[in-house]
Amino acid sequence: MKIDATAFTGLTDYGEIMIGDKGFEFYNSRDARKFIQIPWEEVDQVIVSVMLKGKWIPRYAIKTKRNGTFTFASKRPKEVLRAVRVYVDPANMVSSISFMDVMKHSFKSIFTRKKKKKK
Repeated sequence: MKIDATAFTGLTDYGEIMIGDKGFEFYNSRDARKFIQIPWEEVDQVIVSVMLKGKWIPRYAIKTKRNGTFTFASKRPKEVLRAVRVYVDPANMVSSISFMDVMKHSFKSIFTRKKKKKK
């Protein structure tokens, strides 16, 4: 499978995602030296940002065992994630926390005070 995509690696890189039986690959359309290859054995989790109750998936990230997390966006993300699900265990494909969950955590941390130890 081959599809147009964007990689968020510090700067935004435009290119193509290719999904094959060996791994997940991103190639920059302008510079052939800028590419990301992730073998399926190295994938720890696939984190999906879900909005509007699953109707819109703006981006997804692949968390590797050694090299960190790589974030991508593509034209047809549902097709990409279905292709990835063939090679990655569906239990390792998780959704990220929503905006409201982030706000709840921040309000809780603001209004709850940590108890200080007395000597």
